[in-house]
Amino acid sequence: MAFHVEGLVAIVVFYLAILAVGIWAAWKTKNTGSEGDRSEAIIVGGRDIGLLVGGFTMTATWVGGGYINGTAEAVYVPDYGLAWAQAPIGYSLSLILGGLFFAKPMRSKGYVTMLDPFQQLYGKRMGGLLFIPALMGEMFWAAAIFSALGATISVIIDINVNISVIISALIATMYTLVGGLYSVAYTDVVQLFCIFLGLWISVPFAMSHPAVTDIGLTAVHHVYQAPWLGSINSLDIYTWLDNFFLLTLGGIPWQAYFQRVLSSSSATYAQVLSFLAAFGCLVMAIPAVMIGAIGASTAWNQTEYGVPDPKSKKEADMILPIVLQYLCPVYISFFGLGAVSAAVMSSADSSILSASSMFARNIYQLSFRQNASDREIVWVMRITILLFGASATAMALLASSVYGLWYLSSDLVYIIIFPQLLCVLFIKGTNTYGAIAGYLFGLVLRITGGEPYLYLQPLIFYPGWYQDDNNLYIQRFPFKTLAMLTSFFTNVTVSYLAKYLFESGTLPPKLDFLDAVVARYSREHMDKATLVKSDNIVLNELAPVNPRHSLTLSSTFTNKEAFNYVDSSPELSNTEDN
Repeated sequence: MAFHVEGLVAIVVFYLAILAVGIWAAWKTKNTGSEGDRSEAIIVGGRDIGLLVGGFTMTATWVGGGYINGTAEAVYVPDYGLAWAQAPIGYSLSLILGGLFFAKPMRSKGYVTMLDPFQQLYGKRMGGLLFIPALMGEMFWAAAIFSALGATISVIIDINVNISVIISALIATMYTLVGGLYSVAYTDVVQLFCIFLGLWISVPFAMSHPAVTDIGLTAVHHVYQAPWLGSINSLDIYTWLDNFFLLTLGGIPWQAYFQRVLSSSSATYAQVLSFLAAFGCLVMAIPAVMIGAIGASTAWNQTEYGVPDPKSKKEADMILPIVLQYLCPVYISFFGLGAVSAAVMSSADSSILSASSMFARNIYQLSFRQNASDREIVWVMRITILLFGASATAMALLASSVYGLWYLSSDLVYIIIFPQLLCVLFIKGTNTYGAIAGYLFGLVLRITGGEPYLYLQPLIFYPGWYQDDNNLYIQRFPFKTLAMLTSFFTNVTVSYLAKYLFESGTLPPKLDFLDAVVARYSREHMDKATLVKSDNIVLNELAPVNPRHSLTLSSTFTNKEAFNYVDSSPELSNTEDN
């Protein structure tokens, strides 16, 4: 394959434009956030992200390189097809459910990160445990899409994969470093426009190639391979449902999503952003679906790609760049490449910022340095953005099974964090004992179910398992959803059991070593269960106060929007009466 100087120039111009937008956004908003709140401004953008920018950035977060490449691959692969391209519907429903049930309670309570409610209710230990699967999900996702980008660029313009990955990661990390959420949000607007334009420009040229048969015909008839609409066998229905629930429910508890929710100017705006992004995800999936269908409708022996076809060469995962390269004119394929690059960077920057935000606030500040200054937190965030960006890049270059690691970590987000989020927001009375028990049960059930991508053999064989041609054990039973439900019910059951045993006197108070039941309602631990301490705040001082967010654990969770609910607190009412 020839080296395309024009393609390299196009990519360089595109990357410089993205970098310029990111730096401009950082400069434009450098004075946003009052003194002492700069770290919060970096994390949640001063909570003034509007509908237009917010809708673009939330959509771009989901419409990443894995989203468009994976959708095209699913449609192309014979015997799978559109029926197994679950990401567009799954993620759209995820955003709708997030907007209906999760966005409003999270935004109205003024949290800064997704882990805040866990640390508020369960304490810093549990927050640290939940940080692990959240971090793994963000980091392995960023590494996986960096890896996909390197392969895509190498297909189209034939440059070294490692160089393309490193440069892409450097640019995404650089503008995230200087501008935080503002830079990420404004660059997402440009990137989403590039994705939409680049893919839609490519589709007509690819469809008009002489080697491509009408995709309407190949949707229902066997021409070069099985129809690309696909089908779901009766034996695979439970696997399909398991993956669907994983995408739909497991797509909610991600810091990248809640970062946009919490940056909205109001709880209502947060809901609207979720609905806009759900629509955006569906619209952005259409050209990817069409490219996958084009790949399934092509006589590859009539193209420069030759024989065998991409599936036989085990290059089905690269069907999108292959279609761009071999079915489109050279200058059009560069537009498509820009679209893929934009998709990757729009997701990678979000993951890196999300991971650094959770570490700086929930681990460094709330667990170890509660009295840390705002300037110190900002520097911790900058350092961790560099570290996490470098780590994701290293994994993309060195790990042989990045996608396998991401599949496993995303499963842990679904199985562990989602049921914990349900409990902390909607189930009154859950405590740290139940949270830890649910965490451990979910983790054990997931690990013992095996993971073919990591060649991890199962220890528990569920009904319907079989051994494939590579001697790997495949589970047809929806054991991931079973593990999630087990984690949820274990949390609730153990929480209420512990509450009953301590409150009834069956267990002495000294055994409450986590201070989760007996000590939870005492005054010295009030900051774990309520938004404000009743012994140091006077009601008539609440309304005009603009609280600092970096003084103590209790004041960290104090927020002005919560003051509307003060009157319902019996402790505070007693204080006023006294």
